[in-house]
Amino acid sequence: MTISRKIEPASPSNAPFYPPTLNSVEDTGLSPLWLQDLALKILYFQGYMNGFKIAEEIALPFAGITDTILQALKAEKLIEVKSSQGGLGEGAYTYAITGAGIARAREALERSQYAGPAPVPFDIYNESIRRQKSGRLAVTTRTMRQILSQLVISEASFQRLGPALNSGTSIFLYGPPGNGKTSIARAFGNLALAQTMYIPFAIYLDGQVIKLYDAVSHKSAPESESASGSTGNLRPSTRRDPRWIKIRRPFIVVGGELTLAGLDLVFDDTHKFYEAPFQVKANGGILLIDDFGRQQVRPRDLLNRWIVPLENRVDYMTLHTGRKFEIPFDVLVVFSTNLPPKDLVDEAFLRRLRHKIEIGDPSFDEYREIFKRVAADKKIPYNDQGLAYLLQEWYVKRNRKLRASHPRDLCDQILDIASYLAVEPSMTREMIDRAAQAYFVDL
Repeated sequence: MTISRKIEPASPSNAPFYPPTLNSVEDTGLSPLWLQDLALKILYFQGYMNGFKIAEEIALPFAGITDTILQALKAEKLIEVKSSQGGLGEGAYTYAITGAGIARAREALERSQYAGPAPVPFDIYNESIRRQKSGRLAVTTRTMRQILSQLVISEASFQRLGPALNSGTSIFLYGPPGNGKTSIARAFGNLALAQTMYIPFAIYLDGQVIKLYDAVSHKSAPESESASGSTGNLRPSTRRDPRWIKIRRPFIVVGGELTLAGLDLVFDDTHKFYEAPFQVKANGGILLIDDFGRQQVRPRDLLNRWIVPLENRVDYMTLHTGRKFEIPFDVLVVFSTNLPPKDLVDEAFLRRLRHKIEIGDPSFDEYREIFKRVAADKKIPYNDQGLAYLLQEWYVKRNRKLRASHPRDLCDQILDIASYLAVEPSMTREMIDRAAQAYFVDL
């Protein structure tokens, strides 16, 4: 059962989102019985706990909410007070589950073994994503120069990347391997990580829990003490909803491990709750599909799955109960591939990808600039004569393509060889030949 509740009704619909204040059980949007079951499951698993610790585990303020839940459980003799510390209030009482409480906890566990932070109702989550959309990525030429300052990119490609990033929809990066497509996407990711947003630990829909926060995918952001989601015995008016965590805007990378099943809700048959898929965890940020075309699913099947989300900015999920629902798709999806586009998709699919940008091989001047930067970074004395020899002997004569990643890899080879020979690294002909022989393979 979910209690219908809007987020801060007095706030204008376009106001920035901030987790609301919780003053009562009704403010949570969740059934009191459901919250009682959650507290019982936590006590069942963890044993003796004081009131403040229970409040911390269910991510709800103690005063006015967790204490109300515990009082109801005590009245029904489902829990009991085992000890108390005088003068510290009921939050310091140590609680234990009774035999009747164990029986009810086991009944609740048969329905779901979720025993973590209280979830946020689904409609409130949807509203939060909509209200936080306005604060997402927006760049100018100056900003792009800054975030891509470590990369050497042709001016033509550079001028196309900014509008693509601002679109917030989809980008298709293609071109030969080793020219910086993933590095560009990661630079976008660093920009996303510089901004913050709020997400709930979990979402509640039709009696089901969808776990959203993932410590691997999400990076928590510091929050001022005054705005903390503390569950302690504070005055209710000073506390925001602690079911929300402030994070860096997501930057999630998936590669060859991606499957169609990974884009839908993952139901754990044992624990009986859901894990949110990649694109939902990436809401408000960036999802990079690296090495597109090398997944365990055909590219066309994958893009078929993305047609509606990319065009309508909503996605559709299905619970194991058969309930279908709509969820926001506020994600910048970046497809990065080394394969020719014609081998992956047809014209109809390409039309649905908003920005198509080729990241081609560097020119000789760009290659030289990359080599100079890498050599300086790795403390290898640079000279044009050594580079000219490398280009002539190992590229021009052998009809080998320039790649933006080669300078980094060749410099690493030079360092390895110099370390082995116990000499200073240098760009001599001998050192370059040994590095190139160890690195290049003629296919």
